[in-house]
Amino acid sequence: MTNNFISFKAIISQNGTINAAYVEFPFSTEEYFGKKGQVKIKAIFDDKIEYRGSLAKMNADFHLLGLTQEIRKKLGKSFGDEVSVKLWEDKEERIVEIPNDVEIVFNENLKAKELFDAMSYTHRKEYIRWIMEAKKPETRENRKVKMIEMILAGKKGI
Repeated sequence: MTNNFISFKAIISQNGTINAAYVEFPFSTEEYFGKKGQVKIKAIFDDKIEYRGSLAKMNADFHLLGLTQEIRKKLGKSFGDEVSVKLWEDKEERIVEIPNDVEIVFNENLKAKELFDAMSYTHRKEYIRWIMEAKKPETRENRKVKMIEMILAGKKGI
């Protein structure tokens, strides 16, 4: 299904009372992808914003696709708004680029690196993004130390 994409329009729903949003995937993942569980996808919202994520079944009768705050902001949309979605299965390996300064910290903490490598793509991506978003060099240094502590303590994500 690499070049075959599925298109639909959906209303952006709020997840409970928190600032999290999703759209319902209106088709059967089993029928389209041969999978009942999570399906890794690539999507384009409103023909302009690209996204890489997953269709997930979260205690519901349907699969849903999360819309991050960042995507909603770029789209200028919120809960209750309609969005057009084009998506297809993402079969590419998901690799998190590790900056050199973080690689050095991991080389000094091989157990933490081993635990980090065993984490899901999303959790690895969260840790690296958290470090990269630091505006000051000392914040970045502090976050690298904190990341190693958190990983060694068994914390899967930020």
